[in-house]
Amino acid sequence: MAHAKNHDYHILSPSAWPLIGAAAGFVMLFGAVLMFHDHGPWMFLIGLIAVLYTMFGWWSEVVTESQIGDHTPVVMIGLKYGFILFIMSEVMFFFAWFWSFFKHALYPMGPDSPAIDGVWPPAGIETFDAWHLPLINTLILLCSGAAATWAHHALVHENNRKDMKNGLIIAIVLGVLFTFFQVYEYSHAAFGFSGNIYGANFFMATGFHGVHVVIGTIFLFICLLRLMKGHFTPEKHIGFEAAAWYWHFVDVVWLFLFAAVYVWGG
Repeated sequence: MAHAKNHDYHILSPSAWPLIGAAAGFVMLFGAVLMFHDHGPWMFLIGLIAVLYTMFGWWSEVVTESQIGDHTPVVMIGLKYGFILFIMSEVMFFFAWFWSFFKHALYPMGPDSPAIDGVWPPAGIETFDAWHLPLINTLILLCSGAAATWAHHALVHENNRKDMKNGLIIAIVLGVLFTFFQVYEYSHAAFGFSGNIYGANFFMATGFHGVHVVIGTIFLFICLLRLMKGHFTPEKHIGFEAAAWYWHFVDVVWLFLFAAVYVWGG
């Protein structure tokens, strides 16, 4: 009785995951530097595998903690605040790429002039038509976000697991379709990553967004697997809620990319 839990907080047991994750991240980033200097991709790949292993192991423990009742209402509030802060950090990450794009668009650098003699997009750059494949991808991603919202509503307001499952499947399939079209668009680009600031900004901004779409699709797929295992209730579904927030963040970033990079910047 002296050791009985009389509070709503989750006292974590000692874990090696933070140390393993930090070491794996260092190896991956150091390997990326070596890869960029033509020393091969092997250290980067080893670090990447270690990072993925850490993510799988650590989050598996978090899911287990949820299932055994460690995620009390107080703990869930902390998890929500933590994820909101994570999304805020992602907002600032993309803000940097938008800053770079607008800076070079509004003050293009000429070959012999510091500012106003330049042209944007740079001469010789053939940009994408925003109203063809980019518009289709926009509609695909918005429909995917609507499907995720349907899944959330089905769980929280109706406890309808069948509709939640259907909504998740639609959201995942549309996420995969978006990625396919993005790769197709890249393969038909009339400009490259290097040699011009437009290409560098375009591929960094849209490319990192594409990575986030892949991560979000996996996030939703894991939620689908958990749903099929009987996880999630209308009162307790923090993992799915985080996935839905993340997916809507990806939607909003794409709308800004479409408006700024494809429409205005083109």
